[in-house]
Amino acid sequence: MGDGVRTGDTALRTSRYRVSGMDCGSCAAKIETALRRVPGIREVRVSVPGGTVTVSHEAVLGADAVVRPLAALGYGAAPADPLAESASSASGGGCCGSAHTHDGHSHSHSHSHSHSHSHADPAEAPWWRGRKAVLTLAAGAALASATLLGLLVPGTEGWAFPLALTVGLVPVARRALAAARAGTPFSIETLMTVAAVGALVIGAVEEAATVLVLFLVGELLEGVAAGRARAGIRGLTALVPDTALLEEDGAAPRAVPAAGLAVGSVILVRPGDRVAADGIVLAGSSAVDESPVTGESVPKPKGEGDPVFAGTINADGALRVRVTAAARDNTIARIVRLVEEAQESKAPTERLIDRFARFYTPGIVAVAALVALVPPLVSGGGWTEWIYRALAVLLIGCPCALVISTPAAIAAGLSNGARRGLLLKGGAVLEALGRITTVAFDKTGTLTEGKPRVTDLIPFGGMEGGAGEAELLAAAAALEAGSSHPLARAILAAAAERGIAPPVADGVTALPGAGLQGRVGGLAVALLSPKAAAPSLTPEQADRIAALAQAGKTVSVLLVEGRAGGTAAGLIALRDEPRPDARQGIEALDRAGIRSLMVTGDTAGTAGAVAGLLGVEAHAQLLPEDKLRIVRDLQARGQRVAKVGDGINDAPALAAADVGIAMGGGTDVALETADAAILHGRVGDVAAMVALSRRTMANIRQNIALALGLKAVFLVTTVLGVTGLWPAILADTGATVLVTANALRLLSVRS
Repeated sequence: MGDGVRTGDTALRTSRYRVSGMDCGSCAAKIETALRRVPGIREVRVSVPGGTVTVSHEAVLGADAVVRPLAALGYGAAPADPLAESASSASGGGCCGSAHTHDGHSHSHSHSHSHSHSHADPAEAPWWRGRKAVLTLAAGAALASATLLGLLVPGTEGWAFPLALTVGLVPVARRALAAARAGTPFSIETLMTVAAVGALVIGAVEEAATVLVLFLVGELLEGVAAGRARAGIRGLTALVPDTALLEEDGAAPRAVPAAGLAVGSVILVRPGDRVAADGIVLAGSSAVDESPVTGESVPKPKGEGDPVFAGTINADGALRVRVTAAARDNTIARIVRLVEEAQESKAPTERLIDRFARFYTPGIVAVAALVALVPPLVSGGGWTEWIYRALAVLLIGCPCALVISTPAAIAAGLSNGARRGLLLKGGAVLEALGRITTVAFDKTGTLTEGKPRVTDLIPFGGMEGGAGEAELLAAAAALEAGSSHPLARAILAAAAERGIAPPVADGVTALPGAGLQGRVGGLAVALLSPKAAAPSLTPEQADRIAALAQAGKTVSVLLVEGRAGGTAAGLIALRDEPRPDARQGIEALDRAGIRSLMVTGDTAGTAGAVAGLLGVEAHAQLLPEDKLRIVRDLQARGQRVAKVGDGINDAPALAAADVGIAMGGGTDVALETADAAILHGRVGDVAAMVALSRRTMANIRQNIALALGLKAVFLVTTVLGVTGLWPAILADTGATVLVTANALRLLSVRS
């Protein structure tokens, strides 16, 4: 559960807790402030997407010292690994377990991560059963009932709306009070409470109740988005099968739990199975789909001595694999760990209204106090008159227009984006997008379509009557007719596009790791990899293949009259081609002053060829941790980074980036780990998201300026006695209407 560190004479431990109800940057700020005030806690790290809090503390500090202040703020908390917690307590380890070591390195933090997924989070109830959902529904129902009652029974509004307001206001005010006690006196809840109480005093109760319900809806939506992100991270572990086929002492393979596989065990991986552990191939050959780990678009041939990774998919041949890493250290566990650690170290984006509340609310209180005290004390003014004017200042300062200015613009911006297939998980994401300076794109399925296409047909002759492009494609399609391999689908699609009906092939058999062979039109033919076909190729043909490979293309060779000693009838080259709008999308970002680069697990040749077509810088042959490192390096140089990807291998970098964007059609894990998603798969939509963010933030600034401008005018005129209280109150209501109308303009923006 925890790591032991000694500082001077004080032993420090690191403990990790899962926290429920923590949904946004302001939540994180309140939690961090509260825990830093606890004696014995030295360091606090909060992960909103992961729903975790990690604290470094003195060894004598019990878990209750962390849970209690969080409960006071309204958050549920429990140790991230209950089993480790109880075991460590039994051994006298305080609230933290002992460090687990492996190969001389401390793995305690990793250990807690890997186990945290095996225990149900006590807070992970369906969102509609959570406290926030119940409160939002209750406040909404109370507002609807008060409105209906006012229409049916005129005269009841005087007590119905204050009662409806109280339903939502009391819990919010309690949270504001708890935050103030924990060291955050001017939170968004404080601003909301001041706004509602001020509106109640001046009689604008309907407006206050409506603003409060909108505030609660926004909080609920943030909670739902955060919960989905946490579910996506846990879903990563489902990529590794529950069982593996273990070979022992020459006996028949038997199914055992994959989590219990020891290093050195030998497992059998059948065609179509997911690999259960990281390992080395002892025997067999096959093609393995490594896209979950590397993002490479084409399955990779594997033979004796080659490494295989947990979570990858064995395609066409049985493999005997020696396990090289335990379950907690395999590739998928490492990706999970990278995602969670990236999220823990990622500072949450504080909402603009939160930053503003920190200064606005105490500022208004200070001005009111000065108005009440200074004139009577300095110039002998009447106390009654100046206290009245101070009350007027507080009422004019009632921040209804300010509270509504941000959520109204954010809601309109999010709605506009959703209508265009741009899904953003909350206002903080929408705000952060406009500040992006660099976009790191994955290649496969992001800049490209994610599936290979036939790009070249090069016939050499060698078939009866010679082999043209149509004959070459027809023979290859005949062999591939029953296969679901990505290259097979591409060849069959190319034949269909050209209106070629492939003949029926007889006796088709797979040659694991090499290709296919069979009989087509009475001829023995084989469709092989260049390596398998090498003995049958002339130097000129080998050079052609090398040139195609240099251009990032995968080549298949059609041989006539069998595998050995046959004649090459032609070459079929395939490549995962860029999306139709990829070049324009990159250029749109360039015009916006944003740099683009490609980070991919694919080969250097393929990545370089696609990058050359699009005019972007390429970084190739990257593992998930390499992509994460590049994002971190860019951030260390002061860049604000958006990462765009569609695969599991992108998840750590998506989590670490300032904004993670999942491309439509991607894996569930990518969609849930990311902050935003592009549903229509258009590269140009990244620039559209940035433009929407910048336009929305400009709208919010206009709203705040409008609200503050009107308040400033009437504040001055009221203090001077030029205007009375009611014109000022009407002006405040008018500001709320104007701000809302301005925000709604965002709904009609198209570009």
